[in-house]
Amino acid sequence: MDTFFPVKNSILVVDDEITNLSLVAGLLRDHYQVKVAKDAERALELAQNEQPDLILLDVMMPVTDGYEVCRRLKADSMTQHIPVIFLTSQTDTENEELGLSLGAVDYITRPIRPGILLSRVRAHLSEANSVRAMRVNNEYLEFEVSKRAKQLTAMQDVTILAMASLSETRDTDTGNHLRRTQNYVRVLAQHMQSKPGYADYLNDEVVNVLYRCAPLHDIGKVGIPDRILLKAGKYTAEEYELMKRHPTLGRDALQSAQRVAGSAASQLGGPADFFEIAKELVHSHHEKWDGSGYPQGLRGTQIPISARLMAIADVYDALISPRVYKPAMPHAKAAQIIVEGSGTFFAPELVDAFLELQHAFQSIANRYADSADDLAGKVDFAISAIGPIAL
Repeated sequence: MDTFFPVKNSILVVDDEITNLSLVAGLLRDHYQVKVAKDAERALELAQNEQPDLILLDVMMPVTDGYEVCRRLKADSMTQHIPVIFLTSQTDTENEELGLSLGAVDYITRPIRPGILLSRVRAHLSEANSVRAMRVNNEYLEFEVSKRAKQLTAMQDVTILAMASLSETRDTDTGNHLRRTQNYVRVLAQHMQSKPGYADYLNDEVVNVLYRCAPLHDIGKVGIPDRILLKAGKYTAEEYELMKRHPTLGRDALQSAQRVAGSAASQLGGPADFFEIAKELVHSHHEKWDGSGYPQGLRGTQIPISARLMAIADVYDALISPRVYKPAMPHAKAAQIIVEGSGTFFAPELVDAFLELQHAFQSIANRYADSADDLAGKVDFAISAIGPIAL
């Protein structure tokens, strides 16, 4: 049978006097692994490379005294967690207070009393071992939480792509439309992070969620009958009313998914308000700043920020993209239409941001441009054009 030998704690003893080093090391060797250093530089080197469990440190040393060694140990992230005990002939209260104020856990004066030294070393090592065990446990828990959060994110991303692809197969838009619009949304959101009315909402986590859920903006179209969605001519008034239901259908689908995934999402600790942000974006991205949009006729700041961002991204991409019922517009014409919609279709401050970000929008459009194969695969899936802004 194998015999288990527990690993001894390691102690670094620092003193410029050989006699003192030998005495202290001799008292400790039967109980601990002992390293010794005769000067400050060697002590700091061993502390970083060997990572002892505790340091016994003399105060009065040439060139660099123990107080300065302690300062440097506590200023270094690699060594600041190592408990330091001053072991010195300096017996006055002021020196003891200084040593403790620098971060030492104890201050032992000479002449050394072996029982006192061993007792205090044992006590501080026990506390250090408990702190280290807690730190290791916390790091493990953080790792597990991070891993589970990544699992949830991966699960959400797969779900998003699957759901968005369902919509894509029944629409004239290509997969690159989804990539372009989510990148437009992210660029626009990042630009607005420091702006009044947006800064409090658009933290980095929310921007990331917006980027990830933007491809779902037209997911509700899977609930629109083929006779309407695939119609090549203009809609009748009745057909247009049915088509306008897709934001609500999309919101309801996400709400159902949220109920199913609710317990799993809470256990895995996913990004804050993912479903809430996705539902707002899907349900309200056809609302207009002047209240003439659908499905609720929201006006101004009643429109969620997520939906205001998505509206500009979606319309811009529809304008610059070719469809079987219209050619692609040049960027300048599309930008002109966006500007003309300021204060009526779009939030004025977002139109201003769009103008500042024109080159970024064009770069995204070029990077994810549709190929001939992308467009050919959609030629039989035309929907009617309801004016340039309603695309």
